Amino acid sequence: MPRRVRAVVAVTVAVFAYGTVVHLTQLYLGGLDPYPSMPGWLAVYFVSLTLLDPAAAVLLALRRRAGLVLGVVVLVTDALANAYANYVVDRAGGVTPGRVGQAVITALAVGLLLAAPRIAPWLSGRPLFRRPLADR
Repeated sequence: MPRRVRAVVAVTVAVFAYGTVVHLTQLYLGGLDPYPSMPGWLAVYFVSLTLLDPAAAVLLALRRRAGLVLGVVVLVTDALANAYANYVVDRAGGVTPGRVGQAVITALAVGLLLAAPRIAPWLSGRPLFRRPLADR
């Protein structure tokens, strides 16, 4: 795997690890309702990132194409969800910390989306777990 591809994968794994920490912290601090101002469906999505972010990180760290696909889906949907939260739910005007964060997530999503075709050939399409020989 070329250094540039390895670097992009490493940075992406770090981004998802950071996202995992953020969502776990929000769950810890927020208790049973970590996103009280969000509609229920959006709160469920943000809580689901507590599982989706580390799944994408682990799969990418294991050099699986499924991790790349999951990573792109998670970042794109996270950018859209944050856009909704920061521009529809939050009616504040101007630049807010949430809007800055949403811009960063959008940039990461676009970056990974553009890099994915160059990264995918270097990742394995093999399943994580192989069936026993007797089942093949």
